[in-house]
Amino acid sequence: MNNRDSSRRVLISLLIIVFVVLGFCLGGEFFSVQNLQSMAFQIPEFTFLALAMAISMLSGGIDLSIVANANLGGIFGALLLTNGDLKASLGVATLCIIAVSVTLLVTSLAGMLNGILVTVFAVPPILATLGSMMFFSGIGMAITDGEGIVGFPDGFLSLGLTTLYGLPLIFVIGIIFFIVIDIIIMGTAYGKSLYLYGENSVTSMFSGIRNNKILVISYVISGFCAGMCSVIMLLRLNSARVGYGDSYLLQAILVSVLGGIDPFGGKGRIFNVLIGIVILQVLQSAFTIFGFTPYAKKLIWGTMLLMVMIIHFVSNYLGEKRRVKNLLAKE
Repeated sequence: MNNRDSSRRVLISLLIIVFVVLGFCLGGEFFSVQNLQSMAFQIPEFTFLALAMAISMLSGGIDLSIVANANLGGIFGALLLTNGDLKASLGVATLCIIAVSVTLLVTSLAGMLNGILVTVFAVPPILATLGSMMFFSGIGMAITDGEGIVGFPDGFLSLGLTTLYGLPLIFVIGIIFFIVIDIIIMGTAYGKSLYLYGENSVTSMFSGIRNNKILVISYVISGFCAGMCSVIMLLRLNSARVGYGDSYLLQAILVSVLGGIDPFGGKGRIFNVLIGIVILQVLQSAFTIFGFTPYAKKLIWGTMLLMVMIIHFVSNYLGEKRRVKNLLAKE
């Protein structure tokens, strides 16, 4: 059994254990149709943020700006959606298409900025994205004065409530998008180059791979995923402002590591992150039912992140020790 299968089996086993324990503790309240639909509506926006974080971590970096980037894109989209003159001249359908396109363009360009800072100016990813996080938040604050932008067209908001065979449309879109990205990462030359770069950038360079191009593309994809999250938040919340979803940043890092993405890059399967997202969302729903405060939730997420990192380190250490022992035995 290879490491990829092992990681997935552990995640599936953990998911089953979580369901059994919560089912025993909460019973019908947890497995009610209302609660399951509520989780299905909440999963998509976090799914795209976790995907953005996982892709940046595969390259051996990190993107701390994903939430601020998503909010900035959402603000630009919201400004268009609430423009009465554009609505009257273009119509609701055209305006919605333009708003979504601008949102995705803004966040993708913001992702490109992160990539340029890391490649051209050789700024460490954690510092580059920390700086851009404050920069994006500052731009959003300057545009809105800290106020929320509300009042989107009903035709736009209805998409957020649309269901397909009982499943929210945004949930279906999120799952399809996740699978497509997984196929791209696992089955294309770009994906293989990204893994190689994340594992060893020097080897990647001497293999003829254009490291800077690979890295910039990864941050652009991360930005695009943040933009998809922006669109979902606009649909669900009917508003946009700086500060939405700040707690998602820690959770995105947690679920990426929980899904087996190596913080040092080059290892992990995108699809496994999806299982981690379901686990986290199930726990989030349970915490809400239990009535935990936001502070208690942050404490739990932080503790979980530390535990997962320690387990990840011990697992890697034991695996490397076993590998060295086998090599010495063969000699």
